[in-house]
Amino acid sequence: MPYINIEGKNIYYREFGKGNPIVFLNGLMMNTSSWLHLVKYVSKNYRMILIDLIDQGRSDSYEANYTIDTQADILNAFLEKLKIEKINLLGISYGGRVALTYAIKYKNKVKSLILANTDSYISNIMKDVQKAWAHAASSLDGEIFSSIVFPYIYSFKFYQQNYDKIQENKKMMSKVLDEEWKDRFIRNINSSRNYNVSHLIRDIRVPTLIIGAEYDLITLLDYQKYIHKEIEGSKLVIMKDTGHAALFEKPNEFISIIMEFLKEKASLQ
Repeated sequence: MPYINIEGKNIYYREFGKGNPIVFLNGLMMNTSSWLHLVKYVSKNYRMILIDLIDQGRSDSYEANYTIDTQADILNAFLEKLKIEKINLLGISYGGRVALTYAIKYKNKVKSLILANTDSYISNIMKDVQKAWAHAASSLDGEIFSSIVFPYIYSFKFYQQNYDKIQENKKMMSKVLDEEWKDRFIRNINSSRNYNVSHLIRDIRVPTLIIGAEYDLITLLDYQKYIHKEIEGSKLVIMKDTGHAALFEKPNEFISIIMEFLKEKASLQ
């Protein structure tokens, strides 16, 4: 399996295709496998790089406290090990926070930025939601955890129409939710406790696509509209009838939006 060791931690990644590199950053509870349904589209023209940051997927745990900045620094060290100088960068939800932070700290290393269902700061409501999620994870009961978290993630319509599938996902969660998973999940949550780059994002000067979802209960459209307002020349696309998990509710529309943006960006170069 492909790993790169960074400061004593093994970071797992996967690569597909050749060309200009585009790096995909996971949301909470995601891993490199979460993107596999997009590989056939992206890898035709790009070097698609999927990465599990610390406390994600197959990468090592990180027992000490860390922040979103830590994740951005690990991403930078990872890319240096691969000898990649500039990237197209896509982050979703938690990964979007890392992507924004990376684009601010390492602005000369980003060609373009794609931000899906993300925010530029943690609101007081989100802090309390995350506390509830942490308590749910601490129950070590997959049914309890899923029943508290899943209704936030999906739109009402998708939840109603795909309830049987969601019940299967709850069973899967019951298999993976153990002490280690709980600790990793809570550390991931806590890493964004003081996250706030709202005053810095106006300095981003690369082509930027922002994807929002009409019924996102976690990262409300107001968050994406603010990022759009602050990043000059950015493009905002709102996916209708979807919740926070727009990537999974309407995967074909999601990838079409991304590929259209990359095509437009390439035509300007």
